[in-house]
Amino acid sequence: MGTRRKAREVTLQVLFQIDVSKVSVHEAIELFWDNFEAPENVRVFSTQLIEGTQERLKEIDTLIKSCSDNWSLERMSGVDRNILRLAVYELVYCKDIPPKVTLNEAIDLGKDFGSENSGSFINGILDALYTKLRQEDEDKNILGTSGNPEP
Repeated sequence: MGTRRKAREVTLQVLFQIDVSKVSVHEAIELFWDNFEAPENVRVFSTQLIEGTQERLKEIDTLIKSCSDNWSLERMSGVDRNILRLAVYELVYCKDIPPKVTLNEAIDLGKDFGSENSGSFINGILDALYTKLRQEDEDKNILGTSGNPEP
């Protein structure tokens, strides 16, 4: 298993722990590493993903809600919800990670850790969100920074 894949699995587990037990980010990370071993590069990348996701949780949840018709965050399984949070963090804030990698990794995490429907559920929401984000980027490029079409 690759370093980043392992880091995403760790991230999912810690995000789920925070979501369920309401412990602080740093306490959850510390608890995890007190009980599990991993190479330093896994620890570094997972910590970046965990902290980044938690720091921007309100924005991330708002984006998820905007693309999850008929599904409130509370109605989603904890596993699916936290996979989506991780993936949205990567899509929006980790520009060095290709979107297709993020989407594929999230779907695989859903298949491995979620229910039999998690992969398709996650794919549907992330596909809608990615399409929305691409359209917003295209609109910005067309309009430029002033809000007026560029000549």
